[in-house]
Amino acid sequence: MTDWDNWIGRETTASDVLTDAVVARFKATLGTDHTLGLHWCLCVPGVPTTRLGPDGHPVRGIDLPPIPLPRRMWAASDVQFHAALTPGAAIVRRSIITAITAKTGTTGPLVFVEITHETRANGSLAVSERQTLVYRGAAATTATPPPALAADPAAEPAAEPGDWQRTFTPDAPLLFRYSALTFNSHRIHYDLPYATATEGYFGLVVHGPLIATLLLDLAAQHVGAQCIASLHFRGQSPAIAGEPLTLSGRTTGDTLILAAHAPAGAVMHAELRFIA
Repeated sequence: MTDWDNWIGRETTASDVLTDAVVARFKATLGTDHTLGLHWCLCVPGVPTTRLGPDGHPVRGIDLPPIPLPRRMWAASDVQFHAALTPGAAIVRRSIITAITAKTGTTGPLVFVEITHETRANGSLAVSERQTLVYRGAAATTATPPPALAADPAAEPAAEPGDWQRTFTPDAPLLFRYSALTFNSHRIHYDLPYATATEGYFGLVVHGPLIATLLLDLAAQHVGAQCIASLHFRGQSPAIAGEPLTLSGRTTGDTLILAAHAPAGAVMHAELRFIA
């Protein structure tokens, strides 16, 4: 594997304006009345369609290192909420590649890329985040059980029933709307033949940040959005559209343990902390 050290420290900046229309579409898509998770829909890369790769992602090397592994997914994030995002705000996001680590998992070589994001609204820090992307090798030619995203899935707590619980079935229109909100053209979210035959999934894959946003919404319904200070989440395996997805939460001291699980097992583990 090529040494990627010269990519560490590379920085990009993107800007946006938070309009009333974006807020309305976010709330309509999620069926919510708050904007937690809306930052993932802002400052999205406006890459021309001609510069997309076969998977629908921007071609490697535009903002990220040209790692020679064809599949890329969002594995985890640590998010700090500093201030609310309000309509009309000028948004600027600064992103820095902070670490690149090569590992070997049960499915072959993996490369983890950590990126630090700072999202400012009208010049004030609103959201800070450390995001982890994982690059993987090509899938088998036929659909196989969804691979775990974590480097060591056994190290993650298993999903378990909580004090609050919601079960629903994410469908293709929800995935389509969230892809539109985030300008995400990754084909695993809308192209069923590609998702199954090329990437080896059982169906369309539910976006990781969409699941994290739904967990935030579950928490906000019970503790209030204004009480939430931070969220850490890690994907354990993909959720598939058309399959029931159960979201749960339970309080342990000053931490809220959140989980998402599907019939096949744990999908996401998350920990949320409250404002002191």
